[in-house]
Amino acid sequence: MTLKKLNGLNAIISGASQGFGLAVAKHFVIEGANVMLCARNQNQLFKAQADLLALNHSTKIFALPADISKIEDVENLVIQSLEKMGTIDILIANAGIYGTKGAIDEIDWQEWSHAIDINLKGTVLQCRSVIPHFKQKKAGKIIILSGGGATKPMPYLSAYAASKAGVVRFAETLALELKSFNIDVNTVAPGALNTRLLAEVLTAGPDKVGDAFYQQSLQQQKTGGTSLEIGASLCAFLASAESNSITGKLLSAVWDPWQDLSRYKQELDQSDIYTLRRIVPEDRGKKWEHDQ
Repeated sequence: MTLKKLNGLNAIISGASQGFGLAVAKHFVIEGANVMLCARNQNQLFKAQADLLALNHSTKIFALPADISKIEDVENLVIQSLEKMGTIDILIANAGIYGTKGAIDEIDWQEWSHAIDINLKGTVLQCRSVIPHFKQKKAGKIIILSGGGATKPMPYLSAYAASKAGVVRFAETLALELKSFNIDVNTVAPGALNTRLLAEVLTAGPDKVGDAFYQQSLQQQKTGGTSLEIGASLCAFLASAESNSITGKLLSAVWDPWQDLSRYKQELDQSDIYTLRRIVPEDRGKKWEHDQ
């Protein structure tokens, strides 16, 4: 009998009513975790809960509608999770949106700000609300969803790009704050997923998102994109004891050898590998001198 990786652990998963969040929830349930699902859309959320319950696993599956950009919703989510599950071991801060699309001088400012409220501030709120419990028990796993916006410019999707870069640096910072409490904090880039976000880009069209990104998205739709399961497996690895002490890293589900990272824990801890850093000329084999 194969030992389940997350047997008996309790996880909060935001944005869990569909797409990648639901894929993570399904993977966690199969691996033996109890889960609290949250999302804004109540009907989709309860359907997701029913679908997971139909898997006939022995884990507990709860669901609570919540808007992670609202502090009262997030704090209630943590309170309800503790009441129903007794303790929390894992936070998957997955909920996020692309937000407004278009040139920065043409977009609606309130829509741009709303994306920051959800993607960046909502992520911080989730972490902030669960951290006191993690500190008290001196253990915890925080896994934050990043994406392509963190590591490259995304013209016409500036709110998304800025917020995703922001959550990565926030995670690096938080990892250092919480290291002495044995709380690991990491970010995950799950790959190019064929979810509702892709559908949004195709619906918006090249005039809003730029021709290059639109054509890239069309190609992604045709090829099927990255399997949701790959990113879900990475989240399970980071939520498990196998990844203990790996913290402050941005990991790509597709490009990084995360299945074997346990072998490199000491090297990771002493390096800036898998982090966001400024590139200087020497990093590219150049030596630019200042004339005195």
